[in-house]
Amino acid sequence: MDLLTDAPEEPVSDPGPGVAPSRPARVRVLLAAAFGPLVTGYTAVATVLALISLTAGRAVFSDTGVLLAAGPGWLAAHQVRLDVVGHPLGMLPLLPTLGAVALAARTAAGAARRLGCRSFREALPVLVAITGAHAVFGLVVALGAQGSSVTANPVTAFVVPGLLAAAASCAGVARSCGPPDVVAERLDPLALRGLRTGALGLAVLVACGAVVFTVATAVSWKTVADVYEPGFGTSFGLFLLSVLYLPNAVAAALSFVTGPGFSIGALDVGMFGYRGAAVPGVPLLGGLPEHHAAWWPALLVLPAATGALAGWTLRKADADPGQRIRAVAVAGAVVALGCVVLGTLSGGRLGDGPFDPVSVPVGVASVVAFCWIVIPGSFVAFFAGEHEPPAPPPEALEDNEAFQDADEFDAEEASEAVEELEAAQASEEDEGISAEDAEFEAEADAELGLEEPGEGVPGTGDAVTGGTETCGDVEPGEGDR
Repeated sequence: MDLLTDAPEEPVSDPGPGVAPSRPARVRVLLAAAFGPLVTGYTAVATVLALISLTAGRAVFSDTGVLLAAGPGWLAAHQVRLDVVGHPLGMLPLLPTLGAVALAARTAAGAARRLGCRSFREALPVLVAITGAHAVFGLVVALGAQGSSVTANPVTAFVVPGLLAAAASCAGVARSCGPPDVVAERLDPLALRGLRTGALGLAVLVACGAVVFTVATAVSWKTVADVYEPGFGTSFGLFLLSVLYLPNAVAAALSFVTGPGFSIGALDVGMFGYRGAAVPGVPLLGGLPEHHAAWWPALLVLPAATGALAGWTLRKADADPGQRIRAVAVAGAVVALGCVVLGTLSGGRLGDGPFDPVSVPVGVASVVAFCWIVIPGSFVAFFAGEHEPPAPPPEALEDNEAFQDADEFDAEEASEAVEELEAAQASEEDEGISAEDAEFEAEADAELGLEEPGEGVPGTGDAVTGGTETCGDVEPGEGDR
């Protein structure tokens, strides 16, 4: 009866790792991975532009104009420099870029999982599809915008979105299928631990920059509020602009906390120096200081504490202090590379006016961040080092279980052997006691003159016997006479 029963249908949308779908399904998955992020990103940019147009006071809403403007907006979200009426716009918002990178990474991870990819090599078609689609779409948008008020270099529009999509796709595929074999073979556990600690250190430094920026904005809230205009549309546009550029401000605050600082046109803000100048009337910049403060160097305790935290995290990485310091150096390199990326993306050209350019000293900031991680981290890892034994492999665990079973079996045999030995000793003791008794009886018989055990006292029997025999020869009464 069980054979005649219909089996329940199983879902085929996500076959899981190691299960390859059919060829048509594979093509559908790759097409969805290629065009899904493009459609989603373009729609998000168009929605934001439509919202700005609807809330602006003196703007005329046009659906065609919004759709056409969404193309350059998509390029700006992928960090492609634009030319607005002949003026360069290279300082682009980081928040849409982070969203685009996260979308591409998630799409790549999901596509690799649906295709049943078990390694990075098997997921290469997903990587090629997402990267190629972003690069081609950027080129098409740049070519289509030629002759308009907002243009972009076609080569840059082809390369930059492709690179961002490739980096995001690699991260997503590595999360789903593991890193490439070439990378995995060259990453020992100590270096991998240093990479993770470096990512943690970079996140802590970014958090420190965000805290400093938040406190500065809260302290200068009156100035921030005065920047807003009474009209709702203009205020909403300024607020939205500040939100989009919020990661850029956090990156600048990070550079300030570590020491090098940042500049906006003629304005130069550093830990040990300050040069004032006019700034754009944006609420995001309302917390900028008007003069240098003597207590600013006290903020250097934040990156120093971050380096100490990295060293404390790696104090059990290895028993050799030199190896622990090597792991700290790997973490410092990760932090330095992260500062280079954030500093490069957060700044750029801002027209040809007094606020051009906005920059972070990338080279100095990366070197300083590396030192903040390596120097305190090496000190803590060297003197507070503890050896943490590595986790045994699964084979060793199985061997240990087998040894435990063998030990239990040997323990049972040993207990039985001990019982037998005690019984044998008890029997030997009994035999020894009987032998002592026999020896004692033999000695007693020897003292009494007995040749064999059980014989009578010497002379008594013989005398009685002899007398009897003698008495047998003598007639009764002769002895009396």
